[in-house]
Amino acid sequence: MNAERLLKNKGYDIHEKVFVDRDPMILEKMIELTGKRTVPQIFIEDHYIGGFDDLRKADNSGELDKILSTK
Repeated sequence: MNAERLLKNKGYDIHEKVFVDRDPMILEKMIELTGKRTVPQIFIEDHYIGGFDDLRKADNSGELDKILSTK
């Protein structure tokens, strides 16, 4: 998965992956939190990033490094 690879290359260890396709209640909670149905939806600690395109955009702008440096 591209998001995992990008985060691992940044030295960030993924602590938890939630598979929304396995539980409709979890899918509904994700939709409530993000307003999105697509996966992945990426959270770093309590900070909502968005999908992979948003993660890549944050990486390209330097914002991801700032977020990761506080974790």
